[in-house]
Order: sequence, then structure tokens, then C-alpha cells
Amino acid sequence: MLAASASAYSAPKTVLVVGDSLSAEYGLTRGAGWVALLEQKLKAEKIDARIVNASISGETTSGGRARLPALLTAHKPQIVVIELGANDGLRGLPVASAEANLRQMVTLSQKQDAKVMLIGMRMPPNYGRAYTERFFGMYGALSKDLKAPLVPFMLEGVADKPALFQADRLHPNAQAHPIILKNIWPTFSSLIRQQ
Repeated sequence: MLAASASAYSAPKTVLVVGDSLSAEYGLTRGAGWVALLEQKLKAEKIDARIVNASISGETTSGGRARLPALLTAHKPQIVVIELGANDGLRGLPVASAEANLRQMVTLSQKQDAKVMLIGMRMPPNYGRAYTERFFGMYGALSKDLKAPLVPFMLEGVADKPALFQADRLHPNAQAHPIILKNIWPTFSSLIRQQ
């Protein structure tokens, strides 16, 4: 039994995170963001994984799609975490384009034998109900179509608490990131344990 569990984790896994400022530690001390906290959690759980955080502040789904092929070639990840869409939404870009970009990213990663996890986002209500519902629904549709596990809303338990945001009211502060990790961990841990 012990030998079986040891062999399950014997080969280190590479996890590629492709995101925007929410994953790139914007406005935070280095090491305070959820991706760095995930790395610590994996060590604590004795899961041998290397995390490549390829997140860039301001990144859109089209930027992520353009960068992904080179990232897949360079890092050969077993797991790709895609946290994109917020900047498309904030700019009011068409949901159909964001969905097409994300679909391409998931498909390309899966073709390289990587498992993909999507992290969803909601837009503030001032973008209008039709847009916000279509935007949020896009993640669920992609997850179902492409069999990619989904964290529906990374800012669950954060978005409605002004004290958990930086002065710009857009970016979560350091106190928020452990909550973000708590939202992401159940889906991520079951995915990495399947590998």
C-alpha cells in the first residue's frame, strides 16, 4: 500500500499557470499570491510538483492563446491551469471571442496530453445582466464541452468584501489570497492526484 502511494507521486509534475494580474501577484509582496501559496500547499501535502507561473498583469484570452504554444513546448506541463477572461470582460470584449480563445487554449493543451483546469470569473453587475450572465456561463459551457474541471468563481467569499481588496478595488490584497487558494484547492488537488 505504501509503495503504491509513493509511486503515484514519484515523478514530479509540471503545472503551468496561465493567468492575468489575479495570478501574477499584482500589488503584492512576492510569494503572497495564491500560486505561491499553492506551491507551499503542494510541498506540505508531499506532492512533487513544479509550478511555472506564466501569468501577466493585463493579460487577455487572446494574449494567453498567442503565448501558449511556446509555453507548452518549453515546459511540457502535465497540468495547465487557465485563469483568464477578466480583462476581456472589463473591456467589454465579445464573450464569443473570449470563449473561442479559451476553447483553443484548452484543446491545444489537451492535444499535448496535459490535463486542463479552468478558473472562472464573474463581471460586476454594472456590465448589464445579459453580458454578465453570458460571461459567467461561458466557463461552465467550456468545462462541460471539453471535460476540463472548473473552479466556477475564484473570488467566492472575496468579491463582496471591500476589506479584501487593494486601494484600486479591483485586485485582491494579501489577506484574500488564502481564500482564493481555498476555492481552487479542492478541484486542483483532485486533478493532480489523478495524474
